[in-house]
Amino acid sequence: MYSTIMTGAVHGITSYLLRVETNISSGLPSFHMVGFMSAEMREAGERVRVALKNAGISSPSARITVNLAPADIPKRGIVIDLPVAVGELICMELLRQEDFENVLVAGELGLNGEIRPVRGILPIVQCAKQQGIRLCILPKENETEGAVVEGIRVVGVRSINELIMYMCTAPDRRDRVIPPAKVDVQALYSGRFRGTGADFRDVRGQSFAKKAMEIAAAGFHNMLMTGPPGTGKSMLARCMPGILPPMSFEESMEVSAVYSVAGALPQGAPVILDRPFLAPHHSITGAALVGGGIIPMPGQISLAHRGVLFMDELPEFGRELLDLLRQPLEEHSVTIVRQSGSYSYPSRFILLGACNPCPCGYYPDRNRCRCTSSQIRRYLSRISGPLLDRMDLYLTVPRARIDDLQSEGKQEESSAQVRSRVMEACERQKHRFRDSGILFNADMRPPDLEKFCPLGSREKGCLRELFETSGMSVRAYHRIIRVARTIADLEGQENIRENHLYLAYSFRRPEDLKGG
Repeated sequence: MYSTIMTGAVHGITSYLLRVETNISSGLPSFHMVGFMSAEMREAGERVRVALKNAGISSPSARITVNLAPADIPKRGIVIDLPVAVGELICMELLRQEDFENVLVAGELGLNGEIRPVRGILPIVQCAKQQGIRLCILPKENETEGAVVEGIRVVGVRSINELIMYMCTAPDRRDRVIPPAKVDVQALYSGRFRGTGADFRDVRGQSFAKKAMEIAAAGFHNMLMTGPPGTGKSMLARCMPGILPPMSFEESMEVSAVYSVAGALPQGAPVILDRPFLAPHHSITGAALVGGGIIPMPGQISLAHRGVLFMDELPEFGRELLDLLRQPLEEHSVTIVRQSGSYSYPSRFILLGACNPCPCGYYPDRNRCRCTSSQIRRYLSRISGPLLDRMDLYLTVPRARIDDLQSEGKQEESSAQVRSRVMEACERQKHRFRDSGILFNADMRPPDLEKFCPLGSREKGCLRELFETSGMSVRAYHRIIRVARTIADLEGQENIRENHLYLAYSFRRPEDLKGG
């Protein structure tokens, strides 16, 4: 007897369909799996045998051969328990092959016959829809994740016996046995922004720092904050999620696909609705930061896709670790190469860094700072010049003024008020960049600047003066134009003005941050 079942797999965050072919023939009892797969995938055979037995079904005393096609694709880390079990059941004539035409099956089996969730369901169901699959049979815990994809039926099952009962029911009555999963996507996206515990109204003073945060959020610019301990750098960073623009449906599905592959979707949440905010500790490894492992998985920079990666005490991460960020910041993706192939993950995020000006943190206050010049240079040299060049904004956060701390009647601007301006600026960018593939001002390449950021004669003269007197690099020149464009958008201006360029220039790299 022969059967064929469709299942799905992911490579990076790209999904593809696999055909699981099962054949039971006479011969010595044995179980063989072929199809260019890793050793751990072959363990599925024993799990399937025990799971079926504990479900009250004995595997036949015959030669069982399972093939995963296409055979030329290396397969690693793919859970194929449920498709293999269904293939055996069809060969044993407990299920019918015709009921599985244009049906995808995915899931892991426990030894007691229960069906357990697997990673990567969202991109797998998206691929299944594109390939004309009409029904996906998934673990119960994965059904809402799969049901987010519109235009395809998704049914969640808890055990192998429940799957048999469902498929043995007449087709017109199956929905009464197990109703298909439904997710109201519009309801998910209405009123989705829940905010965070940190709000700008809780930060006293620091108006210039708040302005820099607003610019970074509106244009998706990378930013580095320096200043002594206790000035509010971390507090400002944790206010960032409250002022970021909401994700579009397409952005949300991109981020959710990464989280699905990583197995990091929150319990009960089929999609990621708010922009991610991740703050890894400086003891993190390179593989955890950018992704990797024997079976490559997304790292923190990919989980922060379309959101914020906050790296506090930036020099403590170490130069080698920080230099791993250079290529993802430039290309907006990270590629991990293994013998089995290349794995690519998206990584378009705002890098928000914070550091002290010296090892003790109190430079240039010589009454409190005891660091030598060589110690300061050695400390700051942990951040390389090329990484510093990828920062659009540099902000020195001073100590708060006592008048700001003791002002009782003054009401600070809330994150909601700032966010409304950010959203208006993002709408202007959306209109400007329509059909160009660009989302934010920070994404513009040098050729895009000429097209989308025309400068008048006075503005060109202003920029020429700044360029010649400061000795800035070409990258810094382009950075000032991008930041100035965001400032103009926040002010509702169609064109970049001189004051926008001067304000953008004020966020230049400080002289003591030379980089290594």
